[in-house]
Amino acid sequence: MIRNYLKIAWRNLRKRKGTSLINIVGLATGFACAILIYLFVSFHLSFDTFHSKGDRIYRFTTDEERDIVEYEASVPPGFAGVIRNDFTFAEKVARLAQWQEWQVSLERDGQPVHLLEDVSFTEADLFDIFDIPLLRGDAATLREPNTALLTEAAARRIFGPGDPVGQTFELQNSATIRVVGILAPRPKNSLIRGELMISYPTLEPLNSFLGGESWNGISSNMQCFALFYPGQDVAKVVSSLQQLPEKYRPNSRNHHRYGAQPLTELHLDGRYAGGINPRVLWIVSLIGFIVLLVACINYINISTAQSAYRSKEVGVRKVMGSFRSQLLAQFLTEVFVLTAVSLAVGLGLAWLALPYFNETVGLELGLEALYTWEFVSFLTATVFGVTFLAGFYPGLVLGRITPVLAIKRQLSQKTVGGLRIRQVLVTVQFVISMALIASTLVVAKQINYAVHSDLGYNTSVVMVPVAAEIEPARLEALRGRLEASTAIESASNCLSSPGAPDNTWGTIVRYDHRPEAEEFSIQVKMADQAYLETFDLELVAGRNFFIKRDTVDEALVNRAFGRLLGIPDPEALLGKEVQLGTSYMKARIVGVIEDFHDQDFRARINPVFIAPVAETYSEIAVKVAPGRLPDALAHVEKEWKAVFPNNTYRYSFLDERVAEQYQSEQEFLALGKGFSLLAILIGCLGIYGLVSFFVVQKTKEIGIRKVLGGSVGDIIRLFTSDFLKLILLAGLIAVPIAWYAMDRWLRSYEYRTTLEWWVFSAAVGGVLLLTMGIIIYQAARAARANPVNSLRTE
Repeated sequence: MIRNYLKIAWRNLRKRKGTSLINIVGLATGFACAILIYLFVSFHLSFDTFHSKGDRIYRFTTDEERDIVEYEASVPPGFAGVIRNDFTFAEKVARLAQWQEWQVSLERDGQPVHLLEDVSFTEADLFDIFDIPLLRGDAATLREPNTALLTEAAARRIFGPGDPVGQTFELQNSATIRVVGILAPRPKNSLIRGELMISYPTLEPLNSFLGGESWNGISSNMQCFALFYPGQDVAKVVSSLQQLPEKYRPNSRNHHRYGAQPLTELHLDGRYAGGINPRVLWIVSLIGFIVLLVACINYINISTAQSAYRSKEVGVRKVMGSFRSQLLAQFLTEVFVLTAVSLAVGLGLAWLALPYFNETVGLELGLEALYTWEFVSFLTATVFGVTFLAGFYPGLVLGRITPVLAIKRQLSQKTVGGLRIRQVLVTVQFVISMALIASTLVVAKQINYAVHSDLGYNTSVVMVPVAAEIEPARLEALRGRLEASTAIESASNCLSSPGAPDNTWGTIVRYDHRPEAEEFSIQVKMADQAYLETFDLELVAGRNFFIKRDTVDEALVNRAFGRLLGIPDPEALLGKEVQLGTSYMKARIVGVIEDFHDQDFRARINPVFIAPVAETYSEIAVKVAPGRLPDALAHVEKEWKAVFPNNTYRYSFLDERVAEQYQSEQEFLALGKGFSLLAILIGCLGIYGLVSFFVVQKTKEIGIRKVLGGSVGDIIRLFTSDFLKLILLAGLIAVPIAWYAMDRWLRSYEYRTTLEWWVFSAAVGGVLLLTMGIIIYQAARAARANPVNSLRTE
């Protein structure tokens, strides 16, 4: 029986090549999208799932509660020691501090070599918490200062061929590090990715704050992990941590609330620097489902439209004794064969598209994830789901045909049934297409608004990172040499650019000797006098500060600082004293600058404090004369090598850094554009097939109309009127849905674009033009045909 079903199904697919091709292309494209999205989603969901003790691994976090709550994936450096000594819920506790592009120096073949490597300072107990395998060596050696473990890839980069164990290198020209072991390769989907892991005791002379036991603040560079004993009540553990701020930070107005985050949430919690927002995974998965759904709708529409065409076959089968269940099984088998062929084509399309997909999402996904029982289960469920979804209703429609009417060919679309359902499904296709177009336009509009808006500072600046060990006097000397070139308008030594988001201080802020500290956090931008000129920051009151003397006694603030104090007049801030921390810094306000976006557009503009503290400078900002970029870069490199021959020279463009803040949105937009376009194209393909069938079905009617004097326009109106009504109905449904969804999405931005009518008009108009174009093309071809041939059509 099944063999017979398969034979007939294959015969029917070959007989109706046109509609079969349309259905196969649509379903194959849907399967390819589903496979790519599966790879993307499963990669993100599989982060750190391979650790044998993963259900007991937690990361400690901090909620900084002031006028707003800020979420940090870190704790004070002294936190780990207190957990080890004063609590009993954790079997192991370890700190991990990570930085990008630290300088590694050594001599190789008699020549000095300077490399930039990402480094991780690691406590040895981290290896007892996570499964971090070693090829050689013992993780316990990381209890000693100035020791390191490398991956084989890092060893080849640094030392070249040969055995790296026992060899040494200089880190930041400050510490001599000895290699004591080799790390095994680790999966890409792991939080612990460092290829150069250095013992944590090495950090103290390089960074006394993170290397010590301070409770005065936190840094996003350091994270603290724990391996809980089995059976711990995490809620009670978190509750017990709330006594620590009162004990170790009793005078701080920046109230800390500590938490314990399970390992499974680290990659997916955007509040605490997660790798991806779960909403993105849900939305991408939904888009993949929509693409498959549109392909299924195509099949349902075309199959029900052809029901009258297959009526005689059904009538004969019923007369010969076939039951309705047998007819349904036959049609489901046809869909299964079609789906199987589509799946094979879809796998090939996914393989071809994978390199481009990886480039879009910035990953290195491979097809090896397809050779797992999870994927086989997913694919099996998808195939049977598509078979049932696309085949069940057409099978029911065909199964209820009356045999006598079918054999006499007295059936029409209305008597067969399915017309109303087909109209509903076509409307759903239009709604999906309009909503996807409108959503894509809004996301693109918001990203364009964020990237190209006036941020309040000059982004056409070259940023040159500076190593921490470089003396301020030499750095100032380099700045003077840079400004000697006519290709450079100005240069500024600074801690960071105006838009760098990582300089928020959760410290005590006191203004004008007020008895109570202020509730808000503050962005601290240490910089020299040239900072305003280099970044084109506007001074709205007062003056710039003078060159630093023995202590910092002058500072600049922005308008937002005054607003949060309840002082909107910038002039009223001049001459007032600001104190950061209990005794860290006191300065008199000598100038107020216009607000600029110190973070991305998701966050509000923060109060900003700028003062000249040369010991903190970590970058040189270079403002290039118009049209002189190559000359300026050549001059900066030349002078850098002359002043700092033992330090690696590198630079970046500030506007590219700004764009990188929206990288996740850019990737999401690219995915949305690609899959939305495919969904729309599949929908258009279905409309093309549906209209083609209707044209064939009405060939004789078209001939009669032409003989009776009907024009081409009359013939076109015959086909367009019904579709036009469905498009307008779809627009009435899609616009409110898209408007609501995009309004909710835009609320995640403090500064956002507006929802304008043209976006939704463009979505409805685009679908209208595409559909009408297809219909008019098909109808015009039929209308231009010879009516004699049309009248001979049966």
